[in-house]
Amino acid sequence: MDYKPLITLLAIVNPLAIVPFFIHYTQGFSREQRRRTIVISSFSAFVVIAACALAGLHILDFFGISLASFQVGGGMLLLTSALNMLNAQPAEAKTTSHELEDGAEKAAMGASIAVVPLTIPLLTGPATMSTVVIYAEKAKTFWQLSTLVGYGVVIGLATALCFAMAQPIARVLGKTGINVMTRLMGLILAALAVEVMSDGLVKLFPALGH
Repeated sequence: MDYKPLITLLAIVNPLAIVPFFIHYTQGFSREQRRRTIVISSFSAFVVIAACALAGLHILDFFGISLASFQVGGGMLLLTSALNMLNAQPAEAKTTSHELEDGAEKAAMGASIAVVPLTIPLLTGPATMSTVVIYAEKAKTFWQLSTLVGYGVVIGLATALCFAMAQPIARVLGKTGINVMTRLMGLILAALAVEVMSDGLVKLFPALGH
């Protein structure tokens, strides 16, 4: 069984790095509101990954985009995310100030912020989506595709675990510990990004493979 997709997704999603955002947005929430936020955000992360695995290639076909081009573009996106992580920033933390203000406003109102901005774009943004589509193309059998969707379940469970233990994690690791973990995951992601890009470039320019 190939665990590379799971390792890549864990590196990109990296729910540990989103713990501070979760704590910030759920300040003042009751225990029930916080529990509901955890369930919705975790399930939403799974839905995004599963949808990209099952429908991503069909969307590429609809727009006439070759997978090789998508691999190069997705690899560049992954590399950008890796550079963010090496600077101790969440891989998908490309929220605009408006989105962050909107999230803070929703939190203040007691509304659920589980989908936006926690799930999209903080947990599962463009880098996550492109990664799932790239690995979906490599899935040649129903079992391999099911495994990829199953990895979405693992990501959802990892997200739920990190959010449920947000306060203890923040106390034990602290900001420095979370930053160190984020940088290590960023280094792994950078290597995987180069591999994805090189694979796409060889498909676009076969001469590079000789």
